[in-house]
Parts: sequence; structure tokens; C-alpha cells
Amino acid sequence: MADSSRDSFSIDVERISFGGKEHHIQTSLGSVSVAVYGDLEKTALVTYPDVALNYMSCFQGLLFCPEASSLLLHNFCLYHISPPGHELGAAPIPADVPVPSVDELADQIAEVLDYFGLTSAMCMGVTAGAYILTLFATKYRERVLGLILVSPLCRAPSWTEWLYNKVMSNLLYFYGVCGLIKECLLQRYFSKEVRGGEQVLESDIVQACRSLLDERLSTNIWWFLQAINRRHDMTEGLKKLQCRTLIFVGDESPFYSEALHMTSKLDKRYCALVEVHACGSMVTEEQPHAMLIPMEYLLMGYGLYRPNQMSTSPRSPLSPTCISPELLSSESMGLKLKPIKTRVSLQR
Repeated sequence: MADSSRDSFSIDVERISFGGKEHHIQTSLGSVSVAVYGDLEKTALVTYPDVALNYMSCFQGLLFCPEASSLLLHNFCLYHISPPGHELGAAPIPADVPVPSVDELADQIAEVLDYFGLTSAMCMGVTAGAYILTLFATKYRERVLGLILVSPLCRAPSWTEWLYNKVMSNLLYFYGVCGLIKECLLQRYFSKEVRGGEQVLESDIVQACRSLLDERLSTNIWWFLQAINRRHDMTEGLKKLQCRTLIFVGDESPFYSEALHMTSKLDKRYCALVEVHACGSMVTEEQPHAMLIPMEYLLMGYGLYRPNQMSTSPRSPLSPTCISPELLSSESMGLKLKPIKTRVSLQR
């Protein structure tokens, strides 16, 4: 790594991509891709995806949901950070570049915020991305307005997960993004229902994700997976967090117990858990509508959601037919302490 890159950061490339501007920013850890969507004057929302994914493959289901998209873009400017080497058209990470620590990846987010002149941001991450953003929040508490975490991690890998990731790393190293690697990753992301089986075809979202995995470079996935497999337990740091935290987890996620553990360690005054039924880890793709109502209440708690400036949908909790005294309590503003039954909410 060139020494000059450790002392400064700048834009290498800026181009229009999928309706937003993609920036390649040189940081002390190397180049990182940040796709920016929306009004730069609005509050920043930083996203970070899971292993082997970028913002298009991890958040497009949520952002293609009209209600969720309008909710987010009404209130935020989106800054999609891709893990190094995970952006579209990424070059292979050189073999002599050392695997970063998770702390270095968290520090890289601070450099990105510094580049854009952002003092603080809301953060949304999925699994490995949720870990990196939570770690960032524990290290830079004053810079995080709130956390929206999907199937998050907070502890060091269990022996089972460590061994599983080690096997995947070896397969990536010797065989690339082979069929077995894709199946392992799809099991990480999605529930059995959408993955299909002998008598059931896999869903469109799984087919699309499988196609996108074909575009990933095995060396780059290996690099990020190695970093995540070396993560440390940050449970103690969670006790110091005082930003509002909204946690989503599918009840069929391999990381379901991790989400419950994390919820139990966070300050109950600021934390809400949403269990999404019949769903895997990637709620943003598999059941994005389940995220809408809890996110609306979270934003209302910050005074960001202005119903008089937006039309409400029949599913919206701001619709008079959906409002109840319980949902308008102080806990409901992103602070509901018991699991929210999303299936019931979606049928209203």
C-alpha cells in the first residue's frame, strides 16, 4: 500500500450510476466506492451490505419498494458504501494487500463522512455490514444519529460459524465463486421458502442474487470474509450506545440468536426488535415491506417524518384507520420493546 494513500483521501472517479453519483474515494485503507442518491442538503443515511454483496444486490428490494423508497428519499440523502472490491466493475484486490481488521473498516467509514463534510449520519447495515456500522457507532458515538440493523452480528464468530467461513474461504481461494459457494451464501441470505427445493422453484430474488454473485471476484469476497471472520466481541461497547437502534431479523436467519443477544445488551430505552416471520437474514430483499411501518415510527421519533408533506398509504401507521393508542406511546416511536408481528401489520 502506498504511503501517500495513508495520509489523505480524495476522489479518484466520479460517475453517474443507476440514477446516483458513484464516487471512488481513496482512504487510508485504499479505495472505497460510495454511491450517492438524493438531496445533499438532507440528513445522511449510510448503508453497508453483507459479504459478497453491494448496495444494488443488498438494498434494491427495499429501495424498489415505492413506499419505502419515498420514505427514505424524503428524509435522507443515501450514501451507499460498498465493501472494498465489492462495487460493480471492481478490480481484483492485489494479493500483497493485507486483510484489514474490522476496526480499520469502521475507521474507513469515518474517512468517508469526513470527505463529504458530514458530521453525523443515520446508518443501515445488513449482517456483516451491520457489524461494521455498529462498531463504527461504538467508536464514534457522536457521529451516529441512529442504527437500522438487519440480522446483525455483535460477537466474535462461534466455532461453528468460524469453521463454516473458513471452509468458504478455502473454496473461494482454490475454486473461485463456484456453485457450492453460491449455495452457502444464498443459505446465509434467504429463507428455505424462497430458495426453493426439489418441487419448488427458487424465487426471482434468489435467481437475481445468484446472477449478481457471478459478477463478484472471488479474491475480493475472500478478503472481506477473512476480515469478518476475525471480528471481535463488541458486547461491552453496546452498553455505551445511546442512539436509537431498530433491529430487524428473520426468524429463519442463521443469525437469529445473534440479533436476540444484541437486543438484550442494548439499552432498552433506545432499542426495538422486529422479528420478521418466514424470512431469512436479508429482510431488505425478501420482505422489504415488513420494514416500512417500524421505520416510519423510528423517523417520527426523530421528527424527520412529516406526514403533512407526504401522502400516506393504506398500510401506513399514519393512516387514521391504523393508529392506536399503543402505537402512539413513547415506546412506539422506534422504541417498542417487544417483537412486532409483521405479518399482522402487513395485512392491515
